[in-house]
Amino acid sequence: MRLVTVVLIILLALIQYPLWWGHGGWLRVHELQGELAKQQKQNDDEKLRNERIAGEVQDLQNGTAAVEERARYEMGMVKDGEVFVQFVSPNQPLPATPAGSSNTSTRGEMSTPVKVVPNPVSRVPEKRHGHSREAKKAG
Repeated sequence: MRLVTVVLIILLALIQYPLWWGHGGWLRVHELQGELAKQQKQNDDEKLRNERIAGEVQDLQNGTAAVEERARYEMGMVKDGEVFVQFVSPNQPLPATPAGSSNTSTRGEMSTPVKVVPNPVSRVPEKRHGHSREAKKAG
């Protein structure tokens, strides 16, 4: 009877081994489920990226507004007859120019920095209504 019990325990262990650590075992299934969840998240992120790119391609193909926006913001271009004005805080240093870029506009003309005065004070003397000092002296 003792021999039968030992044989049954050994057979039970042999049956359990593939269930837990074998090719299709529970541990491998759990590991594969984790990999699957990770891959599905990556696929969802890539689908979202592809949808954004497809929308951008459609905008670029269907109209000039998207092309114009990219030209303005990425290349710093302006239309003919437009004036580019950049407001800079008086205490802030000038923005650094990108490496390799020159100090020219898109039309090849040299651009000079413009000083912006936040609250300009009028230098024109005020006109007073009524009598002025010269009129009092003459009168």
